[in-house]
Amino acid sequence: MLAHRAAMAPAYLRQLLRAGPEFDPPGFVRIAAVLGMAWPELLSGRRPDATPGQAEPEQTEPGPRPMLLHLTEPQCWELIGTHGVGRVGLPVQPGPLVLPVNYAVDAGTVVYRTAPGGAAAPSEGSPVSFQVDHIDERRSRGWSVLILGEAHHVDDLDEEQRLSALPGTTPWAGGSRPLWVRVRPDEVTGRRIATA
Repeated sequence: MLAHRAAMAPAYLRQLLRAGPEFDPPGFVRIAAVLGMAWPELLSGRRPDATPGQAEPEQTEPGPRPMLLHLTEPQCWELIGTHGVGRVGLPVQPGPLVLPVNYAVDAGTVVYRTAPGGAAAPSEGSPVSFQVDHIDERRSRGWSVLILGEAHHVDDLDEEQRLSALPGTTPWAGGSRPLWVRVRPDEVTGRRIATA
């Protein structure tokens, strides 16, 4: 529940609590905000106006309000998981082309299959963007992860076979799509909209 309200992955929250506030000070600020406490109160475990031996006043739940939270790179990778559907942005004229592709995460990169010369086939070394998001319109919540980097063609047969065994790598669009594209990130950013 705390991880959800602080817009953190549960595994990341556990790591944060084990490592202490020096590990991610903004993360602890978010936890303090969710708990309705000031930063010093969270670190000391008691409110500054409490008399020693006196019971802490009962807290009421804060009203929902939207918050835009920046995600760390590990949180971004955890959210996009091992595979799914994302959008690749390619630099073409007269403007960028954005196409949905199913993808897999492989060693800090994103890979997908397409047809050589097809719409989703960038030239070797070209700059690309890759975005994955999840929106919950009913609760006005969601997250978005954006990867900026370069596209590289995988041309090693053994590597192609290894990638083919990863979950989610069979192209949904069907047909012959033998070209593997690997997006090597230069920058990974993410945001989450949540209520607290």
